Amino acid sequence: MAKLYFKYGAMGSSKTAQALITKYNYEENNLRVWLLKPDADTRDGRHILRSRIGLEAEVETIPPEMNVWERFRETKLGQCDVIIVDECQFLTEEQVDQLRAIVNEQGIPVMCFGLRTDFQTRLFPGSRRLMEIADTIQEIKTICDCGAKATVNARIDGQGHIITQGEQVVLGGNDSYIAMCHKCYIRGIREHRVICLHGQH
Repeated sequence: MAKLYFKYGAMGSSKTAQALITKYNYEENNLRVWLLKPDADTRDGRHILRSRIGLEAEVETIPPEMNVWERFRETKLGQCDVIIVDECQFLTEEQVDQLRAIVNEQGIPVMCFGLRTDFQTRLFPGSRRLMEIADTIQEIKTICDCGAKATVNARIDGQGHIITQGEQVVLGGNDSYIAMCHKCYIRGIREHRVICLHGQH
């Protein structure tokens, strides 16, 4: 029976790599994959999905106004065995409902990979809706520099301090975000600590 899956993790937890490996595993078994990402994610180009470890694939992008169910019906009906969505936190709530409808009505499994919360520890709208209606919710774990489980996506400014205000969506990777445990995150804010981003010394 097809399911809607939400696999979430903090920054750097290999979400995109796992999405691409999952795609490869399906295709190795001669199954057809529709790989998607919201068009808010432009870091590696509009039609490329690339992981930090170098895996990449062509991807179809979803603008906020796209009806994913209609797009599926027009272009993928009878030509798709599984749908994989990366950066699913940027989906609209309506698009998550449309993916849910594809699972229910077409029996196509949908696997969504992304962040649960933003730099202020608030749920993204797409992630909130997935938490509400996904059949299977799985955390992809990564660790804070202290060794504890990382749960917060801390946004860091040019001076190395944690940013606590601003737009919810600001694209970036190791150059502007770091995954932290909540204790280190709060301590970093209170003590105005300088945080060393990964790859910088």
